[in-house]
Amino acid sequence: EVHLVESGGGLVQAGGSLRLSCAASGSTFDDYSIGWWREAPGKEREGVSCISLSDGTYYADSVKGRFTVSSDVAKNMLYLQMNSLKPEDTAVYYCIFAYGDDCSDPTYWGQGTQVTVSS
Repeated sequence: EVHLVESGGGLVQAGGSLRLSCAASGSTFDDYSIGWWREAPGKEREGVSCISLSDGTYYADSVKGRFTVSSDVAKNMLYLQMNSLKPEDTAVYYCIFAYGDDCSDPTYWGQGTQVTVSS
């Protein structure tokens, strides 16, 4: 079974940067689309970024140009570099694996890491 563990969250001022990491075990990346979702207070979870099974890279409109997703297949690691952070980026961020060629219906979730952006 896939096990995902996120790290790298924290408190940062608006305009700052954070890098989230996700360590995956129990499977390689070969069979899944991989990416990040987030859940902000009082809001539904939403997809943030995705590396699809066909190696396409996708971002939510709200983070385009500020966030960059990457992976290290040899290390089974997924990353999310977040720059120019805004208070509205405050959320719990989840690493996800999804069957199929997009991240719209995740199968596996990490436990989440809190990102708080102060104004």
